[in-house]
Amino acid sequence: MTIHKPIGPVDATKVPRYAGLGTFARLPQIDRVPDYDIAIVGVPFDGGTSFRPGARFGPAAVREASRLLRPGYHPELDVEPVYEAQVVDAGDIACTPYDITRAVREIEEQALPLISEDKRLISIGGDHTIALPMLRALNKVHGPVALLHFDAHLDTWDTYFDQPITHGTIFRRAFEEGLLVEDKSMHVGIRGPVYDRNDFLRDHEFGFQIIRCSDLDVIGVPAAIQQVKDRLGDTPVYVSIDIDVLDPAFAPGTGTPEMGGLHSRELLALLRGLNGINIVGADVVEVAPAYDHADITTVAAATLVFDLLGLMVNRSKATDSAVLELASTSRTMS
Repeated sequence: MTIHKPIGPVDATKVPRYAGLGTFARLPQIDRVPDYDIAIVGVPFDGGTSFRPGARFGPAAVREASRLLRPGYHPELDVEPVYEAQVVDAGDIACTPYDITRAVREIEEQALPLISEDKRLISIGGDHTIALPMLRALNKVHGPVALLHFDAHLDTWDTYFDQPITHGTIFRRAFEEGLLVEDKSMHVGIRGPVYDRNDFLRDHEFGFQIIRCSDLDVIGVPAAIQQVKDRLGDTPVYVSIDIDVLDPAFAPGTGTPEMGGLHSRELLALLRGLNGINIVGADVVEVAPAYDHADITTVAAATLVFDLLGLMVNRSKATDSAVLELASTSRTMS
């Protein structure tokens, strides 16, 4: 955690939330602070979509929806994330819209300087393709990580039209590249038909465990939370949230909607129930505002980013407390 007093968002009691610069939650831009703990970056790339395009406009729309947030205090997580840590908006990563391979390389190159052992990054997509370069960048700092993947779809298919990197293939590539800790990763919210019954067999071979939406009807949210916690342990985790994990009633603005998804309250309960896990990076992706209605999807996405902030800050606080306690114990023993 930074030692200087964090610079928080614009005071909404002095400047109305609909006014002023449109950074995420009206937080300071990265060049306005001496140091930071968590950066939020937009990645407006949707060249890997297989159905409805438009997620390139997601970062701007989610930032606009984040004006609705009151980011001072998160009651459920009991944390003041924007005042207990320095959180900044790092703007958008600029990448080509015409070449997937080159775009993925550009995203990784621009994400890497934003990450360090004590600096976390939350990216706003963009389509799910962006998760692969983010994982590559994280691995250069943290080594292999566990993946906690909220999605309607597995995203472990091989190729689309002979293209190895798309929004439906990235986690197969991540497994093949050794970016994931073996037998620690999970999908949550999977539903709908697939191309082949063996898709699930192959996914299992890649080391994934699945909690389907239909499983939640049987075991409930608390048991699902415990299952995730037991699998992840204290492993460094990358949390990737495809907004289509929500039912289309709660997130219509996405490229490949599937009925029968999570309710907003279920997703928030699952995420908040993971308080304490070691999140080293995260994304919220696949927000396609052109298909949205009354900002339903963008408000959901902005809320999820804010929750991820809270989880990261709480983990950092717990880690700092443990270090201080260990130091105090060592001094006493000596």
